[in-house]
Amino acid sequence: MTVQLSDCVEFLAGDHTSLRELLHPGKQDLKLGYSLAHGRLAPGKRSKWHRLASSEVYYFLGGTGLFLIDQESRPVGAGSVVYVPPQATQSLSNTGTDEIEFLCLVDPAWRPEDEEICE
Repeated sequence: MTVQLSDCVEFLAGDHTSLRELLHPGKQDLKLGYSLAHGRLAPGKRSKWHRLASSEVYYFLGGTGLFLIDQESRPVGAGSVVYVPPQATQSLSNTGTDEIEFLCLVDPAWRPEDEEICE
C-alpha cells in the first residue's frame, strides 16, 4: 500500500492542529496496531492541552517550537523525536516564524473516545 500526503483529507483536530491521517487500521484494510498522521501548526499558535489513553511518538520535520508534557517543556525542531506516555497532558507551541510540521504515531491506534481536550 502506498499513500500520498496530498490524497489525504486535512482536518482541524480537537487540539487545534491541522492533521491528515496517513495510516489508520480502522479506516484502511491494514494489519497495524498504530495510526500515523501528518500534522501542521502555524507560527504563533499553540495546540490545546489534551491527553490520550495511547502513547504517542512525534517526529518533527520542520519549524521550531516548545513541546509541553505535564510539567516539563522541551524545545523541538526538525529531527526532534518526542515520546508522550499514555495519559500525559500535552501541548505544542510554535515559537518560530515557520509552520511546524510533524509526523505523529499513536499506539494503539487513535480513537476519539481515547482523547480528552483539557481546556
